[in-house]
Amino acid sequence: MTEERKHTISLLVDNESGVLSRVTGLFSGRGFNIESLCVAETLDPELSRITLVTRGSERIVEQINKQLNKLINIRKVIDLTDTEFVEREMALVKVRAKEEHRAEILRIVDIFRCKVVDVSPGYYTVEVTGSDEKIAAILSLLKQIGVKEIARTGAIALAREAKK
Repeated sequence: MTEERKHTISLLVDNESGVLSRVTGLFSGRGFNIESLCVAETLDPELSRITLVTRGSERIVEQINKQLNKLINIRKVIDLTDTEFVEREMALVKVRAKEEHRAEILRIVDIFRCKVVDVSPGYYTVEVTGSDEKIAAILSLLKQIGVKEIARTGAIALAREAKK
């Protein structure tokens, strides 16, 4: 049995309605899960970049990539998994900020190089940007204090340029 692992796939697609639906339909129609999905326009307003993360064996992900290449409106499919790439995610975390925990929250925010983006009498909203591991680490600390709500963007990624 082949090992399943995380794959980060970057797609350049026409910036038109229905493209995202066709991509997600390909995954759901074949029983594949998308762990995260992020879509935005590129420098060229006629193109969007879809970054998605899925899990599967090499064989299954190779099939997914072949099927993606056949879809109308997809210009380029790049499986970044076995290349060097930069990947980031952003999370907003609403943390219970009781008086006795405020200094601790601010220390954690400082250690992780995050920022508090909103303050209310009972809560701090923290913005965290970084790898999945960084976000998991800060969440494990903040959960001990009391997390009310989390919103995450999902991964975005770009291939690294070759060094000369």
